[in-house]
Amino acid sequence: MTHLLSPLTLGAIELPNRVIMAPMTRSRADDAGVIGEITATYYTQRAGAGLMISEGIFPSAMGKGYVRTPGLATDAQAAAWRRVTDAVHAQGGKIYAQIMHTGRISDPSFLPGSATPIAPSAVQPKGASYTDEGMKPFVTPRALETAEIPGIIDEYAQATERAFAAGFDGVELHAASGYLPEQFLSSGTNRRTDRYGGSIENRLRFTLEALGAMAAVRGPGRVGIKIAPEMGFNDITDESPVATYTELVRAISPMGLSYLHVAVMDPTKDYHERLRPLFAGPYLAGAGFSQESAEALLARGGADAVVFGSSFISNPDLPERFRRRAPLAAPDRATFYTPGPKGYIDYPALGAV
Repeated sequence: MTHLLSPLTLGAIELPNRVIMAPMTRSRADDAGVIGEITATYYTQRAGAGLMISEGIFPSAMGKGYVRTPGLATDAQAAAWRRVTDAVHAQGGKIYAQIMHTGRISDPSFLPGSATPIAPSAVQPKGASYTDEGMKPFVTPRALETAEIPGIIDEYAQATERAFAAGFDGVELHAASGYLPEQFLSSGTNRRTDRYGGSIENRLRFTLEALGAMAAVRGPGRVGIKIAPEMGFNDITDESPVATYTELVRAISPMGLSYLHVAVMDPTKDYHERLRPLFAGPYLAGAGFSQESAEALLARGGADAVVFGSSFISNPDLPERFRRRAPLAAPDRATFYTPGPKGYIDYPALGAV
């Protein structure tokens, strides 16, 4: 048996293989952040993954950053996710909910009362939001008051509670892609002078408190975290990224988390080699892996499991294709974020008509 197809204990759950489906925004929810039956079909088709990590789900109305993204901020949103988790579990699958607060990477049109997006500091990001009315330049966010931050942390806890009530096997804190936790982590977006800014220790505080609040719901063995050092997405910068992420991983290592998920977008960076030895728990490596490069990484102990993204979109039975060494279908990138079934649930499995 190959390394990719061998079982793995991940925190509090057992996985049948080490082929992890990445969290990927697909924009198929309605305007209220409620998913439909089509989403249950999408995840059920991919339930052969060792673990599926859901698309980013906003924990509160102020955390929404994109058109047609789903939430876990209301009971109706959670009830819709229950249809997904029940269907996935009926197929023997495992699924975590990725909790994603986009912070400054939003637009007032997505937020209650056309509110200004929030962030650690009032630093306007370069770029624009995709909306159904076209691209809108990012606005300057409102800096959170120190007294507001415990309420934001509590929103992560409440979303975690709803995730478990909805039947998810665990939760992942999205601390990458330039969203709120990474905005606190990074010196380019965090200009604060209170206990949440300045030193690396202070800039880690928001992420550590969010993880702690999420872990308090049902234990750290069902909570993971995703980071992506030097990804640069959404205009995120840090003056000392190696030091920042080294200290972050050292800080979370004793927490007993389900896993650390590290996406390295630049293959010239050595973050897997640097961070893997610092983390005591299961280490999930992404991105850009092929079956061959993933097997090689696992064989040399460079990770415990490997995360696959777009290949899971177009190959719903990806672990089986790996088992058979079958060719992979290419994804249609034009349909990644479009509503409806095309490019979502119409990719066939091996042998399907």
